[in-house]
Amino acid sequence: MPNPRSAALTAVFLVMTMISPHGAATAAEGRVDPLESLRREASKARAELEKATKRMEGRKKDLAASQVKLRDTLKDLAAAEAELNEIREPLARLANTSYQQRGAAGSMSIFGGGDPGQALRSTADVTLLAQTQKALVDRADDLQERRKRLATTAQDLQSRNAVEQTRLQQEVDGLKSKSAQLTEQLNAMLDKLAVSRLKRFQLGCDKGLSSDAKQFPNGLIPSKYLCVLPQKGHKLRADAAQAFYKLNAAYKSRFGRDMCVTDAYRNLSEQHRIYAQRPGFAAVPGTSNHGKGQAVDLCGGVQNSGSVQFNWLEAKAGKYGWIHPAWAYSSPFEPWHWEYGTENDE
Repeated sequence: MPNPRSAALTAVFLVMTMISPHGAATAAEGRVDPLESLRREASKARAELEKATKRMEGRKKDLAASQVKLRDTLKDLAAAEAELNEIREPLARLANTSYQQRGAAGSMSIFGGGDPGQALRSTADVTLLAQTQKALVDRADDLQERRKRLATTAQDLQSRNAVEQTRLQQEVDGLKSKSAQLTEQLNAMLDKLAVSRLKRFQLGCDKGLSSDAKQFPNGLIPSKYLCVLPQKGHKLRADAAQAFYKLNAAYKSRFGRDMCVTDAYRNLSEQHRIYAQRPGFAAVPGTSNHGKGQAVDLCGGVQNSGSVQFNWLEAKAGKYGWIHPAWAYSSPFEPWHWEYGTENDE
């Protein structure tokens, strides 16, 4: 099976964050609010999927350990068979020789005719051969028994591993099937409710993830704790993303297009790369607000101080929790850089 967090499971996870059947009544109106129900069920489904994924990862580790044990068992079995094959020929040769001693008939030859001295020597030879033969026979018996045990163990491991492989595949297929079914249900619900593009993004981003994201070091936030932006390839911490969706919708209503984004969440590796290119201008890696998932770099006119777009953001961004920090006006001057929350927000 593929390693922990395969592309297929990642896709399933992203889809499941937007799942929903039916649900909660609003306190004010005493009626079912499909959108609120949608959000709650999405959060519940994500938690269930995380548990299922952890169980699957545990099974995969157990299966991997069992496969290692199987390989070792098969290796031991091959070694036992090789040793047994090596002693088969001398064993047969000794057995044959003991019946072909000239002038002797085993230990009873001393009671027959002929030279007594010769008879004694022949008897000694046969006794030595018999002792050697017995050692080989005993070793052959041990190897046969060991081979039998190993073969039984190998067969049992192969059988159990095959069953576990099938179970894992069935679980993956089941998650994919459920994901596809619920995604279809979700889209049908959203279309029926004529949910706006803004609502779709909001429903796909659980604001509760922001507290989880804050537990991780700057630039090391796992992707599943970040929310995608309308601008492809960019993500932010959940609370910042929810605020950005509204700001972006207002911007689009004013200028007829989405905000232009060149950068949002920036992982630690990317921070190091940019710092190496712009030492003294880029934030020290591990301290950037980009690494906390609460900063964006904008384009499309905003990057020019005094432009219509920049002036509009200065006037409107605060309403949605976004600011142009004081330092970005002078040291260094970065009209394109905007942050969610206060400059000291953690």
